[in-house]
Order: sequence, then C-alpha cells, then structure tokens
Amino acid sequence: MNLDSRIAAQDVLARLAEVVAQRRTGDPERSYVARLFHKGNDAILKKIGEEATETVMAAKDGDAQKIVHEMADLWFHCLLALEAYGLKPADVLDELQRREGLSGLEEFAARQRQQREESGT
Repeated sequence: MNLDSRIAAQDVLARLAEVVAQRRTGDPERSYVARLFHKGNDAILKKIGEEATETVMAAKDGDAQKIVHEMADLWFHCLLALEAYGLKPADVLDELQRREGLSGLEEFAARQRQQREESGT
C-alpha cells in the first residue's frame, strides 16, 4: 500500500469515527449507532463477537466479496468500541505502525516480558 492509499484509509477511518461520535448520543429510535450505545458497552462487544464469527465463516466459505462485507461490518463495530472507550482509529494505527517490521513472535515475547514486569513476577 503506497503512502497515498494509507492516508486515504486513515481518512476513511477517521471520518467514520467522527460519524460514530456524532451519532453516539442521537435518538436510539432513529440511529443504529445510538441504539447500540444506549444498550451499553456489552451490546457493542457482543456485536463485535457476532461480526467476528460471521467474518470467520465467510473466510471459511472462501467468498472474497463476502469476506470484505463481513470484515467491513466487523471494523465498523470495532469503531464503536473504540469510541466507547475514548479511543480513536489513530491509536490502533499508531500501534500497528509501532509493530511494523517486528517479528510477531518477538513482539509477543516483548509484551509478555512487559506484563511480567508490571505485575512484579
């Protein structure tokens, strides 16, 4: 992905996050986003679980268009979770950028070491 594509992707996520933030306190009878926020964080997290399962099922079916559709649903609901916890897509993108070029195994081991140090074990 070139720089222009990355910037465009960040812009889409940032714009969607702004829409979510605006609709969060809307009328639950008129806004799906407001309805989920009205039900509480557990409803948002449950929806993420449902969408994750649907994404896995689409991937197992091997239907590329269905995978993209379900992944978009999953990402959208993850944006709701980020908003619920006062986070932005940029926070996730920063973390991904931090990990860029690291071996997944090395990154996992570093997180394990940090958790042990923080817990004093």
